[in-house]
Amino acid sequence: MGFFDKFKLSRLTEGLGKTRETIREKLAVVTQGRTEIDDEFLEELENILVGADVGVETTLDIVDAITERAKRETYRSEEELNAMLLDEISGMLLESGNEHPVEFDAPLEARPHVILIVGVNGAGKTTSVAKLAANYERAGKKVVIAAADTFRAAAYEQLQVWAERAGVPLIGQGQGADPASVVFDAVSSAVSRGTDVVLVDTAGRLHNKSHLMEELAKIMRVAKKRIPDAPHEVLLVLDGTTGQNAVQQAREFMKFVAVTGIVVTKLDGTAKGGIVLSISRELKLPVKYIGVGEKIDDLQLFDRRRFVGALLGRDEE
Repeated sequence: MGFFDKFKLSRLTEGLGKTRETIREKLAVVTQGRTEIDDEFLEELENILVGADVGVETTLDIVDAITERAKRETYRSEEELNAMLLDEISGMLLESGNEHPVEFDAPLEARPHVILIVGVNGAGKTTSVAKLAANYERAGKKVVIAAADTFRAAAYEQLQVWAERAGVPLIGQGQGADPASVVFDAVSSAVSRGTDVVLVDTAGRLHNKSHLMEELAKIMRVAKKRIPDAPHEVLLVLDGTTGQNAVQQAREFMKFVAVTGIVVTKLDGTAKGGIVLSISRELKLPVKYIGVGEKIDDLQLFDRRRFVGALLGRDEE
């Protein structure tokens, strides 16, 4: 593992600290003095996992697996019991997919590669756009950002600051401009300049669904005028601190937008980091990126194996 990989793993472990401490501390309490598994124990375990927002469906599967294993094995100490629990939880969380994340320096299927970023205001959408831009830029890709959130006050100025931090150009017209016009300018510029990636920041007015969806549809139609198969990705940004509300939010967006992947932000600010696995399992959509801090390099590719290791502290053992 290279230095940068170790740094990313360190930031991931640090970012999931609240969730990991909550799960391991509560597991230690319920296993204290125990060498067997009974109904009371299973109920407490279920509460721990649901409390970490692992999701009811996944939690019940984990409890069932532990129940079956307990029928076949005996435990001489609480340490052995605790180790078995971590093994089973880890195995179940990994079961739903070991897909290797696509690195930022991987070849793009199209050039320019147009990525539409959607999500409600406050989820971390604008900062995620800039962090994605920084990662692509660091990987040697030419990037442009389209400031198509022209509804929210100061959205352009906020994105401008982040674009400067990422070291990538920003195309926009300020508040009140036509978002589709901004996207057309950005895509046209990308085609003429040989840009690799176009990241489109959009408005997040989910409460006004019909208007928002009409706006997104118009943006996509305009992009297709210059690049017929655009957008190539539609990423939905979800705030990890909102727990199961994020899953419901995603379901609402998916009714109107063909989402291709998920970005989960603010995992460093919650003890419910299990929501990432709940989202992945329940929505049948890939979680592509996770945010584990506020710095521009704190958006990471979602690697399920590393995530589970950091979530349960298995990378430390």
